Amino acid sequence: MASAISANKAELLAIANAVASEKMIDKAIVIEAMEEAIQKSARNRYGAENDIRAKLDPQTGDLRLWRVVEVVEEVEDYFKQVDLKAAQKLQDDAKIGDFIVDPLPPVDLGRIDAQSAKQVIFQKVRDAERERQFEEFKDRAGEVITGVIKSVEFGHVIVNLGRAEGVIRRDQQIPREAARVGERVRALITKVERNNRGPQIFLSRAHPDFMRKLFAQEVPEIYDGIIEIKAAARDPGSRAKIGVISHDSSIDPVGACVGMKGSRVQAVVQELQGEKIDIIPWSEDGATFIVNALQPATVSRVVLDEEEGRIEVVVPDDQLSLAIGRRGQNVRLASQLTGNQIDIMTEEEASEKRSKEFAERSKMFEEELDVDETLSQLLVAEGFVELEEVAYVELEELASIEGFDEDLAEELQSRAQEAIERQEAAHRVTRRELGVEDDLAELPHLTEAMLVTLGKAGIKTLDDLADLATDELIQKKREAPRRRNTADGPPMRRDRPQREQDKGGVLGEYGLNEEQGNEIIMAARAHWFEDEEPAEAPAEDAATQEAADADSTQ
Repeated sequence: MASAISANKAELLAIANAVASEKMIDKAIVIEAMEEAIQKSARNRYGAENDIRAKLDPQTGDLRLWRVVEVVEEVEDYFKQVDLKAAQKLQDDAKIGDFIVDPLPPVDLGRIDAQSAKQVIFQKVRDAERERQFEEFKDRAGEVITGVIKSVEFGHVIVNLGRAEGVIRRDQQIPREAARVGERVRALITKVERNNRGPQIFLSRAHPDFMRKLFAQEVPEIYDGIIEIKAAARDPGSRAKIGVISHDSSIDPVGACVGMKGSRVQAVVQELQGEKIDIIPWSEDGATFIVNALQPATVSRVVLDEEEGRIEVVVPDDQLSLAIGRRGQNVRLASQLTGNQIDIMTEEEASEKRSKEFAERSKMFEEELDVDETLSQLLVAEGFVELEEVAYVELEELASIEGFDEDLAEELQSRAQEAIERQEAAHRVTRRELGVEDDLAELPHLTEAMLVTLGKAGIKTLDDLADLATDELIQKKREAPRRRNTADGPPMRRDRPQREQDKGGVLGEYGLNEEQGNEIIMAARAHWFEDEEPAEAPAEDAATQEAADADSTQ
């Protein structure tokens, strides 16, 4: 490259063409790099203060070198300015304020200048190569690519992808998989980022989508869209589950994915280092899909709670360990596959839980409504869980219960409303003892019970509440499952929180939605803006008042 700068024009073009071809970048970028290198070297020779330009003709190889100067009346900077008389020697029509070209003779670059020019060209070409690599890979996230393992650094595998390099981080590798330098490896491109040292291409062999893509390569029906993988979950290197559905009723999705004598699934298993794969028929019915997802365990019944995103699964006593799986693997993968939290219990545990809930709710209605045990149990059996449901349900629905009439329904609703008022009054006393200001009671959607919860959390003023984000206020906490349906009776409407497992929003247990949470926060912040009126407003109000007083006097 040292001879490249001082070479004749034919050699300059040959070098430009060779570099562009080798690095697979535009020849114009190489020409531009050469021009920049020549400009830098010429400044070193003629003075860095000069505004020197170079132009290399990409067709002929001719090199032009010049400096740009400004025409002025009185020269202050001899490097970048020229007077009118001297300017007109260079350009006849030059006038004050013009920028004109002062041609320079070609420079004979010395060894130091040539080395500097070489560095400039290399840097320019390297930057262009990195940009080309980024443009090539930036839209390929989600694609499976094959490369050769170049090295293993601190547990991360560096993969040569031909025109670029990718990295499989330690947490994206299949556990216990040996990475040997020189071996070919397939991986999923998960992310491509621009970086000063070139594009960062992140690869994964542990991502569920890697398994999806492998099945698409092995199963033509998936590639053609006849069979669709609706959900996938993996415990890399150990076990995986996929939910499949066929858009052609004549094709069995599970059989197509397994293949003749298991050939198709075995090809994927071999690539995933022996990872066992359960292929499960996907169903739009959530309960059916959950039952399938927990295979090979047998499920007695499923209780869904769509609002909380949780599922309660009841299994026979002898199926409990099978449903949970080794170290909880089976239920964990089923949870990932269905997108719901799954709680597994035996028939005995489910029966004990139902009995306990039934007794607690019956006792609550018996005490709060001042009714006998039979009547309270009848309400619970009909699916009533809270006083609010009895107090505000349609009267006809309450009166339609066998053995009830309209008079009894009205009396029960009246007692329920009185009980709610008593509870509110008790909470109000507690709230005030905690020091929660009355201003908070004026905010929308907040009950006295909620205010007590806020007080216990140290939120006692409008400013305390206004400082919270909506998520900090209402994010739901993970609780024991709420029962929606049972095999033994009618649907149950709601259930109160049983136990808190994870920390959530301060009022997470009350089921407030995001819109309600936003309204509460904005109402709490309203007083921040009450004093932000224009300074002229008081004077205008005073003038208006004076005019009104004058009119009333007349």
